[in-house]
Amino acid sequence: MPITFRPKVGMVLICDFEGFRAPEMVKTRPVVVVSPNEMHRPGLVTIVPLSTTPPDVVHPYHYRLKGSPIPGSTANEVWAKCDMICSVNVGRIDRVRTVRRNYAVGYVSMDQVNAIRVAAAMSFGLKKA
Repeated sequence: MPITFRPKVGMVLICDFEGFRAPEMVKTRPVVVVSPNEMHRPGLVTIVPLSTTPPDVVHPYHYRLKGSPIPGSTANEVWAKCDMICSVNVGRIDRVRTVRRNYAVGYVSMDQVNAIRVAAAMSFGLKKA
């Protein structure tokens, strides 16, 4: 069931990428919201997928988060896959399901959101300022 609130920057939620085509993201996975709250795009939010598996080769568009912002996760490492940044309909996202049908929202600090945005810019070929 999708969320019923406007997601805020830094929130960690779950996104269902069903309907995308490989090598795009094609499964349900945690994401972090990177679009500013004041953007006027009804029904859309920009997200970056998260992974608990490190990349085979770390590139400038990968960002290792400090700690795990995914509710209920015991992962030692969480990576933002900033080359997979995309805007999705809010109907694709929901809170993270934890134990016993409980749902939670994780959070990433603004310092980390800004680092993720820089890494996303690198995926477009832009150089770090």
